[in-house]
Amino acid sequence: MEFNERLTVLAAKIRQQSKSISTEEATKTAFVMPFIQTVLGYDVFDPTEVVPEYICDVGTKKGEKIDYAILKSGQIQILVECKKIGEPLSINHASQLFRYFHVTTARISILTNGQVYKFFTDLDAPNKMDEKPFLELDLLNIDEHLVPELAKLTKSSFDVESIISAAGELKYIGQLKRELATQLATPTDEFLRFFVSRVHDGVITARIREQFAPLLDKAIAQFTSDLVNDRLKSAIAGVPLQASPSAQIEIVDESSDEQLQDDDIARIVTTEEEQEGFFIVKSIIRQIVDPTRVVHRDTQSYFGILLDDNNRKPVCRLHFNRAQKYVGILDHEKKETRYPISKLDDIYGLSETLITATKLVV
Repeated sequence: MEFNERLTVLAAKIRQQSKSISTEEATKTAFVMPFIQTVLGYDVFDPTEVVPEYICDVGTKKGEKIDYAILKSGQIQILVECKKIGEPLSINHASQLFRYFHVTTARISILTNGQVYKFFTDLDAPNKMDEKPFLELDLLNIDEHLVPELAKLTKSSFDVESIISAAGELKYIGQLKRELATQLATPTDEFLRFFVSRVHDGVITARIREQFAPLLDKAIAQFTSDLVNDRLKSAIAGVPLQASPSAQIEIVDESSDEQLQDDDIARIVTTEEEQEGFFIVKSIIRQIVDPTRVVHRDTQSYFGILLDDNNRKPVCRLHFNRAQKYVGILDHEKKETRYPISKLDDIYGLSETLITATKLVV
């Protein structure tokens, strides 16, 4: 399996089984060991690669164990400390990692509850583990920007110097993104003042702040809706949608598609709903194709979603320019089945059908 697919498979397992896990040991067996084995590529049953319950006496601390030590070429490279699934992770849970980090050859430490993985190194002071992680991965909300960096930690690609050199940028980008998310969700007075000062001439009094606070909230809401973050996060957990018995099936004349795209281009308007529909479809089929291959072409008749910007590789068509909206999906004979939807979230219910259609043109 490809690296992304291995992450997706493990995420599905967590989603299905996490409610049945009630102990730290069960978390390690069900989720952490598969992460080390299938995602990072280390053999958890080979003691020359993975040592469970690793002991390294530190000062007066004798016989204390760390959950896993991962080795490569006989040297400890990664230390892993585990907590129970669902348990919040804080720096207070990492005391053993702090103690072991400076007395082993490890440059990477991982604190995890099986779902969330926090990766630490020693950016602030040599041989002393940082208090803040340089990378945070939530397997139920995977940030695709972090996947290439995570791949550097795999057995086949492990390059500690490359990891460390990228860690500083990753750390601060992550912190900035979290701060931005906090401000967008609940703007502080300082944040409000910053934006008001850009659009309002004069002194920013309490009355002005009160006047602009709801306006900023509305501006943020409209801006974030364009990013469709919530839709991307919920893509994997879509609710099944049964095909309507009234779904229409028609033969598609491919030879007319190019003409449709060239006709009256100036009159083609791509709507916000079409853009959001595109991102939903893209987030669904990214399980089996590189998301950079997924593109869209708008026409007067429909909004087409394709692979490789190739008109002969259609994934689906969004028919949103009418009262009843449809998602049109083509089969191997180029017959289009139109599935009526009442809201954009209904697209998630077509996930399996979209993936099947995508496999036909991959």
